[in-house]
Amino acid sequence: MIHFVIGTKAQLIKTAPVMKELTIRGIKYNYISTGQHRETIDDILANFSIKEPDHKLYDGKDIISVGQMILWSFKLLYKAFKSRKEIFGNDKKGIVLVHGDTLSTVIGALMGKFAGIKVGHIESGLRSFNVLQPFPEEIFRLMTFRLSDVMFCPGSRAISNLKKYKGIKIDTGMNTLFDSLKEAEPAIDALSNVVIPKERYAVATLHRFENVRDRKHLEKIVRLIEKISKKIKIVFILHKITEKKLNRYGLIKRLQILPGLELRQRYDYFRFIKLIKNSSFVISDGGSNQEECFYLGKPVLLFRNVSERNEGLGENAVLSGFDTAVIENFTDNYSAYAKDPVTAEKKPSSIIADYCVDIET
Repeated sequence: MIHFVIGTKAQLIKTAPVMKELTIRGIKYNYISTGQHRETIDDILANFSIKEPDHKLYDGKDIISVGQMILWSFKLLYKAFKSRKEIFGNDKKGIVLVHGDTLSTVIGALMGKFAGIKVGHIESGLRSFNVLQPFPEEIFRLMTFRLSDVMFCPGSRAISNLKKYKGIKIDTGMNTLFDSLKEAEPAIDALSNVVIPKERYAVATLHRFENVRDRKHLEKIVRLIEKISKKIKIVFILHKITEKKLNRYGLIKRLQILPGLELRQRYDYFRFIKLIKNSSFVISDGGSNQEECFYLGKPVLLFRNVSERNEGLGENAVLSGFDTAVIENFTDNYSAYAKDPVTAEKKPSSIIADYCVDIET
């Protein structure tokens, strides 16, 4: 049996094409939700026509604080160990697929080890080589590498980062997010409940722990956003953790009163992509957004010091390092960073499905 352990919105978006590929082939799979994120998950399931989870290890509010995460992880591991036979049956020949670099990734890999099943890591091999940037994601990656039996790597660079780790390395060429985009694009034109500004606009989406963890740094980001909003309208997407921190530090009002900025709540994946595709450029600290913009050829300004992803750097993506001169140059010349969309010979999700089906047979 092929088992998916998924906890966050981003993980579901990126593994959905693999699930769908298996469904098309008539291969059953076991979907286990850790419940790390709940917001918009049902919408994403509907977007990709994916079944509801077979097992829900947690079904409460989104886990967004460090304290919540620690308590949640211990409860989840205890429940997973106690219920491993119920969750996985007597399967010893299948594979547990985990994705990315979150606590749910590590928990899923540990669950596979508890049950004595092979662990496959999707989006494996990404590294920044700095455990503090991004934190804690880089640490979660290193832990998952050691727990993985099979590593599905989005390119040769990712494979080279795994030389010292045991396990089978499989090159998927690109990230499965490429397939997610291809699934979304035909559907977005029919979506009527996404308000697209009439004027030129940029989409801002920021949520990383390193960007929101303290007032000083978040205030610097707000100042940069204020400057950019004087040049172009900004549609600022509020992640829960970002909204919470903006309110805590008294910064939300500074954004609310900006004439060139509009605050919006998060969208499901298809609606978010429609907003991105119609924008002039994107401001983000998300690795997935960096990849999406690369595949779409959309200019993107990264509010990060380093990135574990190579997609688009030196082409459509600019790593700002929070340098005012770099940011001003990008916002004054963003159209020069627009590129043609990326194409692929074979779907990354098909490569993953091929391997997993071979295990099954």
